[in-house]
Amino acid sequence: MEAQTPKEFFAKQLPERFKPEKAIGIDALAQLTLTGPNGGAWVISIKDQKIQITEGTDPKATLSLQASDRDFMDIVNDKLSVEKAFFTGKIQFKGNLNQALKLRDAGFL
Repeated sequence: MEAQTPKEFFAKQLPERFKPEKAIGIDALAQLTLTGPNGGAWVISIKDQKIQITEGTDPKATLSLQASDRDFMDIVNDKLSVEKAFFTGKIQFKGNLNQALKLRDAGFL
């Protein structure tokens, strides 16, 4: 079932999509900022094979992702690949690309 809003994705789908077995050795703090009517800011922490999602911002984040709420929903609902979104400028990324790829493998994005 598709998530309708980013808030719904973070509350219901991301915890279910997260794959702890793929998160071995990951210690990441990601800041996600979405623009648009359903936008907002979320902090995603992955440590000790556990995921924690909170609304807000954290200046200590090691990864930063920014996108429109619509593009983000297309990504999480498998209508747009992360790679295509990145290369077409629909998602902006700052930080360690290798760590971002590991997060993707663990179910985040």
